Amino acid sequence: MTDFLVFCEVAGGKVKRSARELLGKAQQLADGGDVVAVVLGSDLEGVGDDLGAWGADKVKKVQADVLEHFVPGAYAAAVAQVVEDVSPDVVLASASGLGKDLLPRVAAKLEAGCASDVVDLVAGDDGIEAVRPLFSGKCLARIAIADSPAFFSVRPNSFVIGAIEAKDGDVEDVDAELDDDYGYAVVAVEQEGGGAVDLAEADRIISGGRSLKSAENFAILRSAAERIGAAVGASRAAVDAGYAPHSMQVGQTGKTVNPSLYIACGISGAIQHLAGMRTSKVIVAINKDADAPIFQHATYGIVGDLFEVVPMLEQAFAALDG
Repeated sequence: MTDFLVFCEVAGGKVKRSARELLGKAQQLADGGDVVAVVLGSDLEGVGDDLGAWGADKVKKVQADVLEHFVPGAYAAAVAQVVEDVSPDVVLASASGLGKDLLPRVAAKLEAGCASDVVDLVAGDDGIEAVRPLFSGKCLARIAIADSPAFFSVRPNSFVIGAIEAKDGDVEDVDAELDDDYGYAVVAVEQEGGGAVDLAEADRIISGGRSLKSAENFAILRSAAERIGAAVGASRAAVDAGYAPHSMQVGQTGKTVNPSLYIACGISGAIQHLAGMRTSKVIVAINKDADAPIFQHATYGIVGDLFEVVPMLEQAFAALDG
């Protein structure tokens, strides 16, 4: 029996989809133990109230003005107090930019062990153990943390979670002792892409490879993506060529995604790229090379020039909109 505490990240007044993945995995491994979710923010009215449907036995809400934005000192203090209150065996968070910053800080405050960016969690002889890729995924290390609680940040979309048993999800407001000033403050937040869909959260993704030939040509993918509410991604080759920022990179050294639809445009299908998107439910590959490895993993394949095929797809998407 293992008790879990899951930090559920909030963005735009909603709990991010990564929370379902973490809560579902915790439920699989708890073996009768409690799965507790924790959410932080300045205005949590209604936020997290439905986490019981994602497997949370209880939900802890910490609400304070200083938690409006991610101030590391404030967030770490709040989560540490919840950990001490709940006394879990394992603490989980998404290995997002926020999670990878936050979780080691909390572990350090509590003098506990932490493993970052893990891709699997398994029940070992001495408790929950983590699997972490090393050397760009060329090998995997199995990590056990001797003391409790053990802290793990999990790479988003690492698990395929099936049915989750709905729980009560009883909500409790936690009055954490927080300072008003941690020496710095967030004065503004500028989101790259002007409201574009987050790759790790996206249900549909259109990605481009080096075959796009320039950063300007990614506009072809963005135009098609807007028709179906998709995010735009890129292969490492496209990023290395300077056609797209690293924040758009899908693959072993980029983001792991798990959308219902993944359209790969001009991407050959190197193993490093497949590692980041192979769990997509439907994969459509567009490539001039009929022997490209991506076709071996595609649900549907189109042998053709992406500059001709993608505009045709966009027209088809527009027709579906009526």
